Amino acid sequence: MSKNNMISKLREMQANNACLLATNFYNYETLRGILRAASNLNTPVILQLTKSSIDYMGLSVAVNLAKSSLEEYNVEGWLHLDHSITFELVQECLDMGFDSVMIDASEKPLEENIEITQKVVELAKQYGANVEAELGYIAKLGQSKEKTGFTDPEQARYFVQQTGINALAIAIGSAHGFYVTEPKLDLNLLAKIRTSTNIPLVLHGGSGIPGNSLKEAINLGICKINLATEIKNIFMQTLKSSMSHNEDIDLRNVFPSAIEAVTELVSEKLRIVNT
Repeated sequence: MSKNNMISKLREMQANNACLLATNFYNYETLRGILRAASNLNTPVILQLTKSSIDYMGLSVAVNLAKSSLEEYNVEGWLHLDHSITFELVQECLDMGFDSVMIDASEKPLEENIEITQKVVELAKQYGANVEAELGYIAKLGQSKEKTGFTDPEQARYFVQQTGINALAIAIGSAHGFYVTEPKLDLNLLAKIRTSTNIPLVLHGGSGIPGNSLKEAINLGICKINLATEIKNIFMQTLKSSMSHNEDIDLRNVFPSAIEAVTELVSEKLRIVNT
């Protein structure tokens, strides 16, 4: 685990026009693939868990797996709760030692978003934990990518002032899941949001965004980029391909190629983010 807390690390990133890659993991194998990449490149990484992954693995198991694996691979890293919609889950995760939490009330009216986010910020101060929130419409899995609701710079300024959050996830053209066409990030809007908020900004939906666009976004204030869908996809596609011509029932022989595919993917993303 890291000696620096995530609040100070993200501020360091902001000051240096730099960025951290935040990777979701779903089991031991995807976690191992991620940390191999970070260890090989000697670069820090954020490990993310959603409610679905926590429900699948169990909170205690997932947390201990992440912490022990960071130590095993000697990687500077942090554990982040991604897209919690409830205060209760945030509290559970902070009690379990998460370094960072995201409360996502972005689909609620602005004042409701502010109210619940304020509560999380006050709670997180007791733990010295980073708080991320979201403003604007970033299509989630299963939601329409045609709908738009980009983050308004003045609304973002007001939101940050009212809530006291440490990092803000913004809507500038990205979406969760796969893209039908190549996404176009509104970099002019990003520059305006950076000026109006002056806190670390987060880009969700990093899967499928071209490397040059990610680099431009980092130069304009994105300090954390989330990667999830591509990790799930490359793991499962590699596994399916391997099993289609292999009748080996020993998972210890079957999983390594999928783990290696995750390592290659995350290595590529880390090189982009750290350039």
